[in-house]
Amino acid sequence: MQNQEIASRRSDAISRGVGVTTQIYADKAQNAEIWDVEGHRYIDFAAGIAVVNTGHRHPKVIAAVKDQLDHFTHTCHQVVPYENYVRLAERLNTLVPGDFKKKTIFVTTGAEAVENAVKIARAATNRSAVIAFTGAFHGRTFMGMALTGKVVPYKTGFGPMVADVFHVPFPVELHGQSMEDSLAVLDKMFKADVDPSRVAAFIVEPVQGEGGFYEVPRAFMQKLREIADKHGILLIADEVQTGFARTGKLFAMEHYGVVADLTTMAKGLGGGFPIAAVTGRADIMDAPGSGGLGGTYGGNPIGVAAGNAVLDVIEEENLNERAASLGNRLKQKLQSLREAVPQIADIRGPGFMNAVEFNIPGTKTPNADFTNKVRERALQKGLILLTCGVYGNVIRFLAPLTIEDSVFNEALSILETTLRECASEA
Repeated sequence: MQNQEIASRRSDAISRGVGVTTQIYADKAQNAEIWDVEGHRYIDFAAGIAVVNTGHRHPKVIAAVKDQLDHFTHTCHQVVPYENYVRLAERLNTLVPGDFKKKTIFVTTGAEAVENAVKIARAATNRSAVIAFTGAFHGRTFMGMALTGKVVPYKTGFGPMVADVFHVPFPVELHGQSMEDSLAVLDKMFKADVDPSRVAAFIVEPVQGEGGFYEVPRAFMQKLREIADKHGILLIADEVQTGFARTGKLFAMEHYGVVADLTTMAKGLGGGFPIAAVTGRADIMDAPGSGGLGGTYGGNPIGVAAGNAVLDVIEEENLNERAASLGNRLKQKLQSLREAVPQIADIRGPGFMNAVEFNIPGTKTPNADFTNKVRERALQKGLILLTCGVYGNVIRFLAPLTIEDSVFNEALSILETTLRECASEA
């Protein structure tokens, strides 16, 4: 088979709404490498968008899944429950930040986790409003779209969004939006748009994903916690992309000195198998009545088995420390290229959740064309990269945390060559 042949079939068979970043079709993958149907090898710096933090087909994850397959694949936990669901919940209740009793539910996708977190927050507070941030991404379901702070392509053409969702500008000093500016907007919002006594929750990504890998300033997160406590508002941390060692901690909220009431997670939890979760304060999690939460595939035993194995791998292979080491090496490489690549406007990110932002040299104008050229040229050389950001001028780096040093060094070499070539041609 050829990539072009499959691409033609795909165009005829699949809705154009399901976009793709590349036109290479996977045949096999192992750790941080992918081979397409034509036999070409690629280094994967996307990891399925931060899903295979533990690498493609980690032996321990695959073994756990095979063992589960030999027992059963589906009963629906709400009909015939199973022990490994309980065990994974117990582990997350211990591991998610917060020195209080917690409870957990499992669903299938990150968007579902977000939807359920909002449902739980509304049930617990008897309030309806939710405050999110510009640049946020929380999913493609209707509540997820409403919370997402980026119009194209996520909201375009889909009609009215869910009501009672408000957005505060996300503080990004690089773009002239200070923490003080954002807090001033929130204060004005409480006076002009929504009474804080009607707000059920704030929802925030500790590091924005699609929005551009901007970190929440530590002082801002602490202030948000303070405002939430003052008004009886819950704080939801969306850790769907930041979770499971990506930022150098199991959860990104461990960097902040304050904790969320509810935490959503997915992606890296399953190591390539679909599973998502909400973990939070036990009294809040118990607010919905019996039957108010769940789903036919929620906490599927295959995904649960993978999740338990992923937690083992993170601990046994010290992936928090590995993330910090890889991220430091990547950022050092990018810093060394600043003079040769004047388009570089910023290099950032905790652990191995890193990004480089490009502007037109000598200006603050986002340079999406250069960014996409870098992505395309790197792909030609065998390195898969992802772009992000409201202006499409950010490349994010999400390689598996288990990537071998030799493969990582090869990727850095490709990245350097690509950046130098693109800068010299600009």
